[in-house]
Amino acid sequence: MTNWKEYKLSDLMDVIGGGTPKTKIPEYWDGNIPWLSVVDFGNTEKRVFDTEKKITDLGLNNSSTKILRKGQIIISARGTVGELAVLGRDMAFNQSCYGLNAKAEICTNDFLYYLMKCKISELKRNAHGAVFDTITRNTFDTVFASVPDIETQTAIAEILSSLDDKIELNNKINQELENLAQTLFKQWFVDFEFPNKNGEPYKSSGGEIVESALGEIPKGWSVGVLDDLIDFSNGNAFKSNELLNEDIGDCYHVFKMGHIKKGGGLNADGTKSYYEKSKAKKLDKYVLKVGDLLMCMTDMKGNVALLGHTALMNEKDKYIVNQRVGLLRPNNDLGIDFPYLYILTNSNDFIEDLRSRANSGVQVNLSTSEIKISKVLMPPKDINVEFDNCVKAFFESIFNNTKENQELTNLRDTLLPKLISGELEVAKVMAEKA
Repeated sequence: MTNWKEYKLSDLMDVIGGGTPKTKIPEYWDGNIPWLSVVDFGNTEKRVFDTEKKITDLGLNNSSTKILRKGQIIISARGTVGELAVLGRDMAFNQSCYGLNAKAEICTNDFLYYLMKCKISELKRNAHGAVFDTITRNTFDTVFASVPDIETQTAIAEILSSLDDKIELNNKINQELENLAQTLFKQWFVDFEFPNKNGEPYKSSGGEIVESALGEIPKGWSVGVLDDLIDFSNGNAFKSNELLNEDIGDCYHVFKMGHIKKGGGLNADGTKSYYEKSKAKKLDKYVLKVGDLLMCMTDMKGNVALLGHTALMNEKDKYIVNQRVGLLRPNNDLGIDFPYLYILTNSNDFIEDLRSRANSGVQVNLSTSEIKISKVLMPPKDINVEFDNCVKAFFESIFNNTKENQELTNLRDTLLPKLISGELEVAKVMAEKA
């Protein structure tokens, strides 16, 4: 490590502050400039490409927010401290984050991103605040790092980026596959253009339509409730003294509401609590199985997440569901399986209907009874089976890609500290990959 030198983090980069345009001035909002806050990043992907909120040029010019450029880094500094991402396009950002831009003569942004991932725990330890932990500009003065020459930095970043790039590609493929499944669902069960007995689109070929509690539907179809199609259970209410803080080898990971991400994804790798299997004599119905659906029942807009046979499911009886996570398990004689239920329960119409019947107070709470009586369309079994045959391959590919992503993530997280610290030489890794 003769070509490595020690620096304060603040010596390696420019730290850039953000801001928020006045929310009471509508002309500052709903423009074309992405405006980052911590809700927009911090998932498993390296890059962030879009934001929940946008601002106008007026908002940009009349506030302290600034534009970060593509390739620069965003870090959350307040509240949820230490979330990190690389910008996939130019964006503005709020005051709860810092923009980071490597000083080109010392460091590259690609290397800085991975270095910061290794230094997050130290930054958090040095954060402070009366109510919320906060990273300040001074925090970057308190953490030190050894950094190699630019050539070595580039090689290290290329090794780690190749893994992140593949994860990102798999996620894009998964989204495209899910979009295809949703398009087919709409074609069959919203537009009623499923193939008739002659292989022609049903409705546009003159298929008979009748009235129902859900509006017009094909003749021979019916309307039921979600309880007709699933076994539903609210997760188990574990007592705090029953849960462990570490996996002792024969434990369930306790799956909580916070592990269901927006858009139907799962963040099971974030599970921190465990429950001894030896104590779970009557909790079988709460143990996750392939094809289960998970619904966050409090304050998260009824998001539903699909649990497939990903790497997360390779170990038998690995995850058990905590309270306020609804567990939906297909159980019917109509041939309806998880693809139909997943797309149905993730649809805006289903979620908005469910929220309209929720108990609203400080938080929105979905009740078990209201979930069960949600009206659903019940097509004939032959239609359901044919749809399932069409889309199952999409989900099989999604599950396989997700499994590969977990393997790639584990490899990246193993290599990361060893490469960044110089413990593992770049030449050795490159030789093993060759």
